[in-house]
Amino acid sequence: MHQTTWLKIGLLATITVLVGGCNTMNNHRASNLYAYLYSDQKEHIDAPTVPVLSLPLRLGVAFVPVDNPTGRNYSYADDLIFSEAQKMELMKQISGQFKQYPFVKSIELIPTAYLTARGGFANLDQIRTMYGVDVMALLSYDQVQFTDEGMLSFTYWTIVGAYVVPGEKNDTKTMIDAAVYDIASRKLLFRAPGFGNVKGSATPINLSEELREDSKKGFEQAATNLVTNLQVQLAEFKERVTNAPAEYKIEYKPGYTGASAFGGMETILVMGLGACFLWTRQNRRS
Repeated sequence: MHQTTWLKIGLLATITVLVGGCNTMNNHRASNLYAYLYSDQKEHIDAPTVPVLSLPLRLGVAFVPVDNPTGRNYSYADDLIFSEAQKMELMKQISGQFKQYPFVKSIELIPTAYLTARGGFANLDQIRTMYGVDVMALLSYDQVQFTDEGMLSFTYWTIVGAYVVPGEKNDTKTMIDAAVYDIASRKLLFRAPGFGNVKGSATPINLSEELREDSKKGFEQAATNLVTNLQVQLAEFKERVTNAPAEYKIEYKPGYTGASAFGGMETILVMGLGACFLWTRQNRRS
């Protein structure tokens, strides 16, 4: 589906918000991956390029910077609840999932300050040079807190499209998304989302305090869910690379000894050549 179609969906969601009632959403915190990567493109279409994965991979992990939501219909809250320290802790958890795979050589946790808002792949090329990484795991998030009756839905915009999420009074909806890109080919290798949903019961007296606590819980829930989903997506990615050699080209850096990390094809080839050699020798002797 083209970007213009998704924009129409977002517009309809905005209209739904306005019809549902005024001041129905108290806080909205977001860092948008699509705005970071493709803000300068009217329509994004993935080019049919084959990524060259040079093993072992050098991976970078970073949160994309917050984009300026000027002109949107929500009140933008400062990003103090989901702090840089919390982001770094989540990046450590994510790096732990990658470390268990022998095809990952090193992992760099990159502070958000090194990424430029709407910097796109030009910014990733800079990061690649600065940190020496081949692949980037880009993290983004979207959290909405509903504080009034009448809210019907809100639209999350992600790299693969839009999620229309229903909301109720004192709901806190959170999503953290991890998208793993090969920098050189600009190819999305895989992604994993994490979701959180906190239903609060705040009164006007303690509304602000409880909203902050619900926001924190929402991020914690989404982070836990993300790490779980990432385990599944990493295993599926390894399987795809093994079974679809036309979609991924594998090379090996000098000195790399884990050549079978993505599967047993190399081992099978060596065994086949060995069997052929023994059969030839036996025939010659006979």
